[in-house]
Amino acid sequence: MEHIHIWQPGTTRRTFLLLHGTGGTEHDLLSLAETLDPSAAILSVRGRSQDEGTNRFFRRLAEGVFDVEDLIEKTADLADFMLDASTRYKLELSEVIAVGYSNGANIAASLLLLRPECLGGAILLRAMVPLEPAERKDLSNKRVLLLSGESDPILPLANARTLAEMFKERGCDIQHEVVPTGHNLTRADVAIAKAWCQSS
Repeated sequence: MEHIHIWQPGTTRRTFLLLHGTGGTEHDLLSLAETLDPSAAILSVRGRSQDEGTNRFFRRLAEGVFDVEDLIEKTADLADFMLDASTRYKLELSEVIAVGYSNGANIAASLLLLRPECLGGAILLRAMVPLEPAERKDLSNKRVLLLSGESDPILPLANARTLAEMFKERGCDIQHEVVPTGHNLTRADVAIAKAWCQSS
């Protein structure tokens, strides 16, 4: 089954892989991507799991408790889609930056941990530890920005710090910033992410 997605060519080598949050669609993060870098190509994907009628990228057993088997399966599925997209749209996977929010950020983190060949890096908005991989992949050529909400009721800050440490242990160039907000995104998130994009 084909992934429902939007493709918009850019004028530079950079491509944003947009991954929405629970209940979202492939349209949710388009304006954010255009703010971060209007010259980048956009590949925005709709999650293929359903949770009480809402779109997600993988199933959960409860709030903050992931169906790890499904996560691994959906991560492999998304990785295969990216390999296909690299041929179809002539993408350089090393120039692809995932921009994920919440559930989308979690599968982006999983993609980096399990199938890092599919991404050059990621902007993870409100991500938590998706799983503990059996194999420790080398992420020394990856660049990640992790943005967490100081008072996020869904995602404990300690969990996000653990995720940042996991990336650091694998050699990743990780920048973790804590924004004075909850699970929602703010102008501060956008400003930090835009500055991060401009610095590479």
